[in-house]
Amino acid sequence: MSWTPIQTAAEWSQILAASHQMPQIIFKHSTRCSISSMVLNRFESSDLFVQNLCPCHYLDLIAFRELSNLIAQQTGVAHESPQCIVLVDGKSIYAESHGSIDAKSIQLMLN
Repeated sequence: MSWTPIQTAAEWSQILAASHQMPQIIFKHSTRCSISSMVLNRFESSDLFVQNLCPCHYLDLIAFRELSNLIAQQTGVAHESPQCIVLVDGKSIYAESHGSIDAKSIQLMLN
């Protein structure tokens, strides 16, 4: 599996629209943070990611901070890093950060 990067507001709008068809996962990652890298690596080794069970989107917070702010505004989920948000029907049904990000919990919730 690979990430689908989010780099524009138009891509973000497409993800919101797609969440009405199937859940969408957004991972906000700070490329300058070792904790964020550790959590990202743990997520990438999960069955949820490896088996491509749900579309996963990656946002580089350093390069696209304004886009991160837009996502926070439109989802009502305050910005944190690292952060994982699961969208269903345009709404956040899961939002965790740091060590609380748990791919297994997301997978169980979506089953």
